This record gives sequence, C-alpha cells and structure tokens, in this order.
Amino acid sequence: MAVLILGLMLFLGMHSISIVRPDLRATVVGRFGLVPWQAVYGLISLIGFLLILQGYGQARLSPIPLYDPPTWLRHINLLLMLPVFPLLFAAYLPGRIQRTVKHPMLLAVKIWAFAHLLANGMLADVLLFGAFLAWAIADRISLKHRTAPPVQGAPPGPINDAIAIVGGLGLYLLFMFWLHRAMMGVAPIG
Repeated sequence: MAVLILGLMLFLGMHSISIVRPDLRATVVGRFGLVPWQAVYGLISLIGFLLILQGYGQARLSPIPLYDPPTWLRHINLLLMLPVFPLLFAAYLPGRIQRTVKHPMLLAVKIWAFAHLLANGMLADVLLFGAFLAWAIADRISLKHRTAPPVQGAPPGPINDAIAIVGGLGLYLLFMFWLHRAMMGVAPIG
C-alpha cells in the first residue's frame, strides 16, 4: 500500500502545484525555461504514475475490503463511464463541448473516479479513486480563483465535437470489451 500512496503523492502532488502555488510554474519557467520545467514535471509525474500502477497491482494481491457494492452499482458504473472518454477528447478538441463544460478533463476524472468508487470497495480502490476525485474537485474549485494554463490541442472547429464523441465512444467500447481486461486484469462486462 505504501507504493500506491507514494505514487499518488508524487503524481497528484505535481498536478496540485497550480492549486497551492499558482505562481510557481511561471516563476520556474521564467528562471530555467519551459523545457526544463516540462522535463522535471513530466519525469516526476511519470514516476508517480508507474508507482501507482505497481502499488495498485500489489494491493490487489492482498485486498482489504471496506464495503461490498451491490451488483447494480457496477451497471451504474458502466453507464457513468459513457461520457468520460468523449470528455477526455474534448479537452484537446476545442468546440461546443469544451465551451459548455469549461474543464472537460476534470469532469472526466471526477466521473471516472466516482463511478469506480461505486463499483469497487477495496481499500486500494478507495485510496486510488478517492484521491483522484478529491484532487479533481480541488483543482476545479481552484480554477475559479486562477487562470488555467493553456491546453495545447487541435485548432477550434465545428467538427471537433463529432470527433470527440465518436472517438470517445469508440475508445469506451475498446475499453469495455478488451483494453480494461488487458490493462487491469478485470473485464467490466462478463
């Protein structure tokens, strides 16, 4: 469990810098340049992500149950996951979805984390999905008091929403029927 917690601290800690110190990025970039900032930020985030994967995998070998969700919550999970991938796409494809939602990536993380908390009741699940949910909520609240850094993506266009929806739903189906089992060892259906 310690590896999972360390990974969450590194990954979410790096992604929380703008929440607790909104000026730090600009200061570091001004002093050392954008590429060194991105290199350190990316490296620490990658190490955190890899530790999350390793720690979560280890924790699943010796699960500690906190609650036993009823089967119907797993069905709700599948339904809640439908907009997640289109929202992830919309974060990088400026269009009506992005304008309406404002921060589609954060909304996708909140839905993903909440949906998985409904369907999974082990301690590692609560730590992983609960930490991501808390971070996404905190980041969204903090964005009301600061300017979000620009997200690089496709140029704005009317077709971007269609690409986000079709691509996102295609990726959703890929995860449902193959990728989730291949990556996590758990099939969402069956």
